[in-house]
Amino acid sequence: MMTVFAFLRRREPPLSSVPLPHRLIAEALGVCLIVFFGPGSAVISEYRGGAISHEGISACNGLVVMGLIYALGHVSGAHFNPGVTISFALVRHFSVRDILPYIVAQFVGGIAGAALLLALFGDVANLGTTLPSGSEAQSFGTEVVLTFMLMFVIMAVATDARAAGQTAAIAIGATVGLDVLLGGPISSASMNPARSLGPAVVSGELTSLWLYLVAPPLGALLGAAVYQFIRGDHFLGGETHEHQADSSPVSLHR
Repeated sequence: MMTVFAFLRRREPPLSSVPLPHRLIAEALGVCLIVFFGPGSAVISEYRGGAISHEGISACNGLVVMGLIYALGHVSGAHFNPGVTISFALVRHFSVRDILPYIVAQFVGGIAGAALLLALFGDVANLGTTLPSGSEAQSFGTEVVLTFMLMFVIMAVATDARAAGQTAAIAIGATVGLDVLLGGPISSASMNPARSLGPAVVSGELTSLWLYLVAPPLGALLGAAVYQFIRGDHFLGGETHEHQADSSPVSLHR
């Protein structure tokens, strides 16, 4: 009987024309900058006595993602998130063999970004480590919903040729900002295990880290599966409407 892994290997997209080492560098650099500008905005706000409001922190998180998608989407696909990478692979928009290298690169980038914050500002605000404001159950559920929303939008604008590819970065960045605006006061609005792991490891604040390693990938998988179903595809089979000329999940050149 064919395993799910074997099925995915048979149906996965062709490898990108960009060499894997270059794509891994792009992923690590992207996550490094996401941590510096995202959690870094909370660090600088604390460092300067509240100089950046919650709304400003939300904007920083969304704008850095938007800019990096435009800058690196054509190189690595601009995943910058283990949950996104795994979800793309499960719906056949990414090569299964590249899952582990991508996730390692993303985690390395997150740690590098947190180390840069530590070097510049010291251990202020735990380097922006994501922590629940209420119960862990409440934050777990919030992270699942926030990441579901993010992945649902990513699937629409980055994999479906019927959606406008040129606006993918704007839609995804705006969704990140919206999620942080709403979910920040509850769960810190991680949506990204790599974004959470880096500051937690470098600051040594590992409280509730498991939550941010589990809930965002779960939300991303649900978001990807639901979008596949709504647009008329089976989760692991069926016809798709993606742009076939580019194996990169985030293609801005449709």
